[in-house]
Amino acid sequence: MENKFNLCPNCGSKKIQWRDGKKWLCSDCGFDLYCNVAAAVGIVLYDDFGNVLFEVRAKEPRKGFLCLPGGFVDPDESAEQAVVRECREELDAEIEGAEFLCTFPNTYEYKNIEYKTCDIFFKARLSGKYKDMNDFVKTLHREESEVVRFEIRKVQTAADVESLPLAFPSARQTLLKWVETI
Repeated sequence: MENKFNLCPNCGSKKIQWRDGKKWLCSDCGFDLYCNVAAAVGIVLYDDFGNVLFEVRAKEPRKGFLCLPGGFVDPDESAEQAVVRECREELDAEIEGAEFLCTFPNTYEYKNIEYKTCDIFFKARLSGKYKDMNDFVKTLHREESEVVRFEIRKVQTAADVESLPLAFPSARQTLLKWVETI
């Protein structure tokens, strides 16, 4: 990681260095700032016909690429609470029956800083009150600052997953794992 910090936040020294891939260290005062992994969540929402809901990202990183609904876990929030909140915020929808699927590490670049994340993925079958994913999407209201539009893609094989223009490798790994279970 390139040093984007110019001064130690403790003493103001210019001798701050990135060390061991996880912390900033000031050689003048000994101050160290650990950059711990951030937790993020995502969800594979699917119907009985092999259709999966995707969002087209409205902003960087990876603006215009597909992603699964989700986002960062807030302080004092569980991953389960975060995935419900993110669906409420990004989709304006209440999601029920979300089940843990898997986790993968990821790198999230934002404003020239790399954030290492542990992405926690869930899966949920579309509620029976909708006939299919198209019926569900008609009820959604996107969070405009985050989502350009929703897309529905048939995802049933590894080849289907590999053909998707996904924003993040962790989503690709998750979908590859998910297709093994269907």
